[in-house]
Amino acid sequence: MGNSLTLRKKFPTYDPRTGEVIAHVAEGDAEDINRAVAAARKAFDEGPWPKMGAYERSRILLRFADLVEKNSEELAALETWNNGKPYEQALTAELPMLARLFHYYAGWADKIHGLTVPADGPYHVQTLHEPIGVAGQIIPWNFPLLMFAWKVGPALACGNTIVLKSAEQTPLTALYVAKLFQEAGLPPGVLNVVSGDGPTAGAALASHMDVDKVAFTGSTDTGKIILELAARSNLKPVTLELGGKSPFIICEDADIDHAVELAHFALFFNQGQCCCAGSRTFVHERVYDEFIEKAKARAVKRVVGDPFKKGVEQGPQIDNEQFEKVLRYIRAGIDSDATLECGGGRLGSKGYFIQPTVFSNVKDDMLIAKDEIFGPVQSILKFKELDEVVRRANATRYGLAAGVFTKNIDTADYLTRALRAGTVWVNCFDVFDAAIPFGGYKMSGIGREKGIYSLHNYLQVKAVVTPLKNPAWL
Repeated sequence: MGNSLTLRKKFPTYDPRTGEVIAHVAEGDAEDINRAVAAARKAFDEGPWPKMGAYERSRILLRFADLVEKNSEELAALETWNNGKPYEQALTAELPMLARLFHYYAGWADKIHGLTVPADGPYHVQTLHEPIGVAGQIIPWNFPLLMFAWKVGPALACGNTIVLKSAEQTPLTALYVAKLFQEAGLPPGVLNVVSGDGPTAGAALASHMDVDKVAFTGSTDTGKIILELAARSNLKPVTLELGGKSPFIICEDADIDHAVELAHFALFFNQGQCCCAGSRTFVHERVYDEFIEKAKARAVKRVVGDPFKKGVEQGPQIDNEQFEKVLRYIRAGIDSDATLECGGGRLGSKGYFIQPTVFSNVKDDMLIAKDEIFGPVQSILKFKELDEVVRRANATRYGLAAGVFTKNIDTADYLTRALRAGTVWVNCFDVFDAAIPFGGYKMSGIGREKGIYSLHNYLQVKAVVTPLKNPAWL
C-alpha cells in the first residue's frame, strides 16, 4: 500500500438505510491518480514486489487472508453500513469468499511459469510469463469486497502493482482492506487505493499513459467509455465485466416449489443488484399459472428491513439515483400492460427500500424484459417450445449468465450449449467459487475473472529463442 495522503477535497458517503451522511471521504482527482500511478510505477520498476520470490508473495497474500478472517465482523458491518446489504449475507457468505479468493491466489503465486516449446531447427525455445506492470482497476458498488478480491488477488499473485479506484458510493471497505494489506507486509506502492468518481478519477486511470492494463466492472455503457479511453491512450489491454439480462428457464418437468425458490433467489439476492441476476424468468406454459401464484406468495413473504437485523432478506437499494431508476422501470412495466402481481412501490418513508415486485404476462419487447433494472423486480415470461425459448433468451445484447431448471439431462445439455452466456447454471443459480471463471459473451464483457483464466489478464508472454550450438559467425 502507498502512503496515506491528505487530499484537497472530500465527498460524502451515505447510509442507504436512512439516506444520511455517515462519513466524508477524500476525493481523488486526475492529479491524485497521477501520484498513485507514479507510486505504483516506482514500486514495479524499483521495488521488491515483482522480483520477490513467488513463495514470499504467497505468504503475504496468506497473511492478508488471515487478517480478513480476523476482522470479518468489522468488514461485514462496514459493507452493510455503506452498501445496505444484509449483514448476515455479508458475514456468512461474502467474507468467507473474500478470504477464500486470496487463499486461492496465494496458491497460484508459485505455480506461474512458462513452457519449453519444440521448434524446427537446432534451437532451445522457452516462454516466460512476466507481470504486465501497473494495473488500473475500477470496482463497482454492488459487491465492493468481492470485486476487490476478484481483481487484486490475481494481479498481486502475478507480481503486478495496482492503482484501484473504488466506487464513489462505497469507498469504505476498500480503504479498510488496504490497511490490512499494509499490516500483512505488502511493500509500499504496490497497492494504491483512490476514492473518487468515474468521470474524473476513473477516466484519468483508464486513459493514463503509464498504466499497462485496466480492469473494470460496471455498466456496459461505461465499459464502452473505458475501452475507448484505453485505446486512445496507450492501447492498454482491457478486461471488462459488464451488464446482463440473464434468462432463467423453468421447464415443464420442474419441481415447481423448488423452482420458485430458486428463481426468487436468482433475482432478489442482493436487492436485485447483481449483474448476473436471473431477471427474465421464462416459465413453460403448462406450469406458468401455478408458478405465478407461488412466485407472488414467496415475494410477499420476503423480509425487507434494516439489514443489520437478524432474518432480514433484503435491505435498501444503494442510493437515491438507483432507487428512483428502479421505480421508473416499475412504472414502465405497469404502463406497458404487464400484470403487477405484487409490490410496485416504496417501502417506508426513509431510506431506499423497495417492495419485492413481481410482473406476469411480460412480453419480450417491454422495457422491463430488455433493460438491466438492477433492482427487486421479477419479470415472468411464458414459453412453449425449447427452440423458441432459446431464440428469445438469446435475443439480447447481453450474454453474462443463464439458468436452466429441468429434470431431463438431455434438455439441460441442449439448453446449456444453445444459450449464449458466459455461465450457465443448471438446477442452481449464483454458485460462485474462486476457481470458476466468470465473464460474458457479447456486450457483457471481455475476458474472464477468477480461476486460472484471471491470471492470463495480468501476464505478458515472452518467447526466448537460443541456438543449441553457436552460429558460425560467433
